[in-house]
Amino acid sequence: MMSATIVYGVGISGRGAAEVLARKGQQVFLYNDTECTIPEELAQSLAAVNGGLVCGKENYPALLEKSDRVVLSPGVPCDIPTVIEAEKQGKEVISEVELGYRMYGGHIAAITGTNGKTTTTSIVGAMLERLEVPSAVGGNIGAAMSKEVENLPKDGWLALELSSFQLEKVATFAPDIACMLNLTPDHMERHYTMEAYGAAKQRIFTQQSAEQVTVLNYDDPEVRTWGEKTKAQVCYFSRKVKLDQGVYMQDGNFVIKWKDTEAVVCNIKDAQLFGGHNEENILAAICCGFFAGVSIEDMADVLRKFKAVEHRIEYVETVKGVPYYNDSKATNTDSVIKALEAFENGHIILLAGGHDKMTPLEDMMNLVKTKVDVLILLGEAKERFNEAAIAAGVENIVIVQSFKEAVEKAYELAHEPQVVLLSPACSSYDMFNNYPERGRTFKALVRALPR
Repeated sequence: MMSATIVYGVGISGRGAAEVLARKGQQVFLYNDTECTIPEELAQSLAAVNGGLVCGKENYPALLEKSDRVVLSPGVPCDIPTVIEAEKQGKEVISEVELGYRMYGGHIAAITGTNGKTTTTSIVGAMLERLEVPSAVGGNIGAAMSKEVENLPKDGWLALELSSFQLEKVATFAPDIACMLNLTPDHMERHYTMEAYGAAKQRIFTQQSAEQVTVLNYDDPEVRTWGEKTKAQVCYFSRKVKLDQGVYMQDGNFVIKWKDTEAVVCNIKDAQLFGGHNEENILAAICCGFFAGVSIEDMADVLRKFKAVEHRIEYVETVKGVPYYNDSKATNTDSVIKALEAFENGHIILLAGGHDKMTPLEDMMNLVKTKVDVLILLGEAKERFNEAAIAAGVENIVIVQSFKEAVEKAYELAHEPQVVLLSPACSSYDMFNNYPERGRTFKALVRALPR
């Protein structure tokens, strides 16, 4: 009889994986380094297969002894002593995504990249709904992959958003379509080097075969070279270059040119998304939709109807002639750069700062100098951001002590034709549980401003 599985981490992915394994009759232990609780229903499911919740590092060695596999939640680093010990003892260590892949025999369009993953995956998910087979969206967006695929049939399709954390410990994962959007510095506190970060991202296509497709951003100089590293067919997308074969922009049109197909899907004016970064997201989504078998007409219809993802340059409302935008999802500098570039006329009052990811700030601050009228800094990162802004020649800097004060200061200073943009370039953990909570708080504060 197979021995137990440890699911390491009690977040959405961990709880979802443990629940699915228990339903399949597998003895499973949900493990966390520190004390925590889980829903009673899940506790009962685990007890029914002689498993349960185990907390505390002192209990880990005995748990490891009676297990043969460890499934890592995305938040659990691969280089901590508990994970290293499991590998040293010959236990199989895999990610929750690898577990989900082994449970599912259907089709997958997997999307990764530093920025744009959620928007692109959401568009692809909407496109897949137009197929005559069941589809779902999962991974870094929505429920755990293992939970999303549980009821999907072999002819189904899954749009799967994947972070570098989720890709670190895949082994056999080979999606039908693997899409890489872009690569800029992020998560250096976990990967330490760009080489390691890029290597984690490349695992999305490492196991692909010649019948499958790797979609790559031609405009990203590093990602473009990855075409030589995959065994799959390579389809490039570009908003700057007319490609001999691939998906590109020409006169505002999104054009597919692949073997016997040459077609215009729609024009950027038909879409409800704006900014160069969203043009890239749409191009990537068209690649995925095309290879999944979605018709040109259906893709065009989806793009005409698709609205911005919450917390990604999301319009909140206009107060005293000044529009407010929630870009709480911008947790790295490249994401902020894309947001600033989306406002072609500049005149931005920018709210930035939070839990510092220690990414380089020079490029972002150089753009802040040209695009931003007032830079409002807050959170743990405010001092480092302030030093980088001064070094770049940014003049109007305001440092505040609270999130509420940041919004109130923006309101006090803002006037037409300016826009107020929350785009932090940081994660939210110094003040909030996650970036959606930060974004919702921002929206609530804006809506409460005096008129």
